[in-house]
Amino acid sequence: MGISLAGIAQQLDCKIVGDESCLITGVATLQSAEAGQITFFANPRYRRYLLSTKASAVILHPDEQKACPVNAVITSNPYLIYAKVASLLNPVATAQAGCHPSAVIQQGCNIDPSASIGANCSIGANTSIAAGAQIGPGCVIGDNVTIGAETRLMANITVCDAVTIGARVLIQPGAVIGSDGFGFAPDQGKWVKVPQLGSVMIGDDVEIGANTTIDRGALEDTVIEEGVILDNQIQIAHNVRIGAYTAIAGATAIAGSATIGKRCQIGGAVGIVGHLEIVDDVHITAMSLVTGNIKQPGLYSSGTPLAGNKEWRKNAARFGQLDNLARRLKSLEKKLENK
Repeated sequence: MGISLAGIAQQLDCKIVGDESCLITGVATLQSAEAGQITFFANPRYRRYLLSTKASAVILHPDEQKACPVNAVITSNPYLIYAKVASLLNPVATAQAGCHPSAVIQQGCNIDPSASIGANCSIGANTSIAAGAQIGPGCVIGDNVTIGAETRLMANITVCDAVTIGARVLIQPGAVIGSDGFGFAPDQGKWVKVPQLGSVMIGDDVEIGANTTIDRGALEDTVIEEGVILDNQIQIAHNVRIGAYTAIAGATAIAGSATIGKRCQIGGAVGIVGHLEIVDDVHITAMSLVTGNIKQPGLYSSGTPLAGNKEWRKNAARFGQLDNLARRLKSLEKKLENK
């Protein structure tokens, strides 16, 4: 499958400088691309590869046009256009409609004839699967689940009872949606489990990474709004709400009843404690620990950057002295004021 540069320009509203009839059949990096492939340039550190690329075309910003030695696709957002071109050249494969003979379907299910149910799936009672949905091999779907149109579940995903998943959602292998939240009441040195009676509501156009876990709510639902993207191995606890178009990187853990606003960006391995609120348009850098409400949009960080071990040990020792140093400084300031 291929597409001409003229076709790319027409479909994606770009400008072509060079041979518009050039046929593009694949994508590659600047340094590895060959004839027939298209690549993109968006980071100045790769400029040396731009100058020597063997690609048939490069997607780049207007300011970089003169430096491009081959056909150019001009756009203000090269990475976005690259993503769209890659999608044009690599369309999602459509699974064959129908249920694999090894799938187990319980009574009362409403499965659209155009949906695809893979090998060794288990579908619980009264579950609804809409048109064009694809359920990959080994998935386990509980009772009373609703799965929207064109949603794709890859292999070995577990969707527990009463979960609702919107349209065009993509869930990567191994994810667990609707597991019990971590709710226990102390009782004289022992723990009594608190029933988790809510569910999970996932909006349209969400992507959930491999081995990510989203717990069901204790009383009300855990909610993932439309357009959210979640990386691999994220833990989302019960009653969390994540606003539309927020992106969260891998290994982040969000404790129960936290509310995260719309269009936030949360780096990898961030910890967010429970029962707090983060407003819209907040960016949090990797390895940060959020312990209180964030009331203003902006960029937030915590933790200490990497350093040589000798320097880090010295700084770590001084962290423990900060309170004493602050008290001594305050005492000196008072003495100076009294003179």
